[in-house]
Amino acid sequence: MYFLFILSFLKPMVWALYTGSALVGVGAAVLWTGQGNFLTINSDSETVGRNSGIFWALLQCSLLFGNLYSFLVFRGEATITDSARTHLFIGLSGAGLLGSLCLLFLRKRRVVDTDNLVSLNASATQAPDTPVAAFKRSFQLLKTQEMLILSVVFAFTGLELTFFSGVYGTCLAQNEHFNDDSLPTGMSRKGLIGISGMLIGAGEILGGGLFGLLGKRTNKYGRDPIVIMGYVVHMTAFYLAFVNLPMDSPVNESHAPTYFHSSWEVALLCSFLLGFGDSCVNTQVYSLLGFVFTEDSSPAFALFKFVQSVAAAAGFYYSNVLLLKWQLLILVIMGTGSALCFCIVEWTTTRASRSGYQRIGPE
Repeated sequence: MYFLFILSFLKPMVWALYTGSALVGVGAAVLWTGQGNFLTINSDSETVGRNSGIFWALLQCSLLFGNLYSFLVFRGEATITDSARTHLFIGLSGAGLLGSLCLLFLRKRRVVDTDNLVSLNASATQAPDTPVAAFKRSFQLLKTQEMLILSVVFAFTGLELTFFSGVYGTCLAQNEHFNDDSLPTGMSRKGLIGISGMLIGAGEILGGGLFGLLGKRTNKYGRDPIVIMGYVVHMTAFYLAFVNLPMDSPVNESHAPTYFHSSWEVALLCSFLLGFGDSCVNTQVYSLLGFVFTEDSSPAFALFKFVQSVAAAAGFYYSNVLLLKWQLLILVIMGTGSALCFCIVEWTTTRASRSGYQRIGPE
């Protein structure tokens, strides 16, 4: 599915781009659900935080290298040539093929031996559900109190993903305050998109690496302090974006006045903060799902991606209509609700775990 999506860019046509986007969504749903389940069955309560952080840091390297490539190759170019598209297609297809081949070398599902072998956890040993049974189990899991509360967190990650991956870069490129006189030599307004993407990736990698390497230490104090830190970082980034960028920059090129003198340094600082804040939330969501829903990891991660994708689609829909201040207001409200809902589930499950009782999922 990813290969077909990449293929659609060789000869850009509207129908092919939309079809490829739909196909890559189907492929991503399978891939993300599978990797979430794989992460869970190869982790325990001690290592799930570390493994989630390492996974997230490795994943976000693509933001750094991909945007660095676009910045270096397309710098100063008004159009993308057929040759540039071909080279990009070869590189991305090769990376996709290498990633697919690496799946063959992953650790096999560990099976319990009746003598003395012990599995990693319950989900590693239970017989896999049929597709229909797994589908029904997902809907049953959605009705649980914990999953309903976490849906607010999932939705925020989708809206925030839309903002930093699509809206924010557009705002930078369409902010006419960033002219040739205000930018360093060799840097262009359009080129800020690539630099912003690199800094978002740097923030994601730093957060994932930090929480991965210090997983045991951070787990000692719970996941909620990290999520609260992510909330503070997000609110700071949203405020700086509010005062630094024109309100109509998401929808058209703008030279409208801003609350403070529009600064490219502040704009790029926001990029880093958005990436770091996103890593704070997502690494802890993966850790929490792997810890709480050990026996239902596949349905849990499937619901996570479902709610996140629906929210992301809604975010992209209104991103071309609403002014920046209204988009930021939505993010502030959802971000506040997200932090609160995460802490409620974290505190509830932690208390239940310490009392020796933990069963989250459908009856």
